[in-house]
Amino acid sequence: MNKSDSVVIIPTYNEKENIEKIIRAVFGLEKKFDILIIDDGSPDGTADIVRRLQDSEFAGRLHLIERSGKLGLGTAYIRGFKWAVEQKYDYVFEMDADFSHNPDDLPRLYSACADEGYDVAIGSRYVSGVNVVNWPMGRVLMSYYASKYVRMVLGVPLHDTTAGFKCYRRKVLETIDLDAIRFKGYAFQIEMKFTAYKLGFKLKEVPVIFVNRIEGTSKMSGGIFSEALFGVVRLRWAAITGKIKPRTIG
Repeated sequence: MNKSDSVVIIPTYNEKENIEKIIRAVFGLEKKFDILIIDDGSPDGTADIVRRLQDSEFAGRLHLIERSGKLGLGTAYIRGFKWAVEQKYDYVFEMDADFSHNPDDLPRLYSACADEGYDVAIGSRYVSGVNVVNWPMGRVLMSYYASKYVRMVLGVPLHDTTAGFKCYRRKVLETIDLDAIRFKGYAFQIEMKFTAYKLGFKLKEVPVIFVNRIEGTSKMSGGIFSEALFGVVRLRWAAITGKIKPRTIG
């Protein structure tokens, strides 16, 4: 079976209720995507489900990296990005396992990069209003105004600066110094967008509807929001002092 030009990276921790359904949903799309699951030692058997699907149906298309414990969302994606670059995928996606990101939107993000020529496509909750379903109003307001705050402090022309549903061209991930990315939680999403923007890449927001998870448990916490709040000030200073630079090869 020929490898796809695209891989969807899905970090997991205790997602047994969702993992098989999200894998089947992605593989059921007309556009062919491969999947990389990065599991942080889920005690509920998430990785066991993935291995079963690898062995029984999706060999060569479904990949798994298992880590020893909860090491942070950012480090999971960095590990996945490096793997995807090594495997020479042209388009690399970030997506949650809990269906808050609709797999049906993957082809739209792909098209923004592959057909329209953008370097990063962002599944945006706020580019066409507030498109969030089943979140408490307090969390909607916190997320919305967090993005406004980031845009104001960093000057990045995005409405949804904290979005975690994205497509990157491989060149973006080859250019960013992934080992220099500082943040592990919520601020990781901000740092990756801001770094790509400062390095001159073209970003596009694609409107999506974000639906809060139905099954499983949210991994969001107050500490993650605190990292984002104070992290943007550090990112602004890094930009002012010229510390955001492309990766040095050699």
